[in-house]
Amino acid sequence: MNALENKTAYVTGGSKGIGFSVAESLMSEGVNVVLTSRHQKAANEAADALNAKGYPARALGLEADVRNLAAQESAIALGLQEFGSIDVVVANAGVGHFAPIQSMTSQQWQDTIDINLTGVFNTVKASLPALKDSKGYLFTIASLAGTNFFAGGAAYNASKFGLVGFTQAMMLDVRQEGIKVSTIMPGSVATYFNNHTPNPSDSWKIQPEDIGQIVVDLLRLPARTLPSKVEVRPSMPPQK
Repeated sequence: MNALENKTAYVTGGSKGIGFSVAESLMSEGVNVVLTSRHQKAANEAADALNAKGYPARALGLEADVRNLAAQESAIALGLQEFGSIDVVVANAGVGHFAPIQSMTSQQWQDTIDINLTGVFNTVKASLPALKDSKGYLFTIASLAGTNFFAGGAAYNASKFGLVGFTQAMMLDVRQEGIKVSTIMPGSVATYFNNHTPNPSDSWKIQPEDIGQIVVDLLRLPARTLPSKVEVRPSMPPQK
């Protein structure tokens, strides 16, 4: 029997990249998915594409900006109305603005923190009651930039260092309520992030579906075991 079948996941930033691949990996295991985007059109297109693949589950696309707590609460409520429970939450939505501090604008800083850090807080706050009911699993998608700083990464590093700390502390807050929490910290992933277009030269990178597989594998672990922080690297990056 597939223990994941008929469960429901809520995935932010699910219209492309890591979010889309995580949604697809979950649907292939029979998990219904509520995927969100800042734009309803993108959310609908992603859900339609997944539903057309014939997986033993359904996808629902919703417009819900992670910067808006009320929007997250509304999307969670719609997911509960549609599927009856929220068993898995993947706080994936993120943005990257990279510039030396001398030229970084206040808007770039604010946008990065609002989406990458406050946005996850909003997703968590909106979903905790449902996860408490389901004894569910919450994932945040951080980055190796949450432990490795680099020039031009002041805003991004700050958001991801903060996200790792937030997730680990929050894990301690909620584990006695039966909620498992993990943060996944990928290195280079072949996605559209930062205006990149995936291409054959990305073959050495982590692929988005690899992150989806990690989420599924973590969900299949015994309930007594929790890898709270998972660092993921390309196994053989190009030599410098």
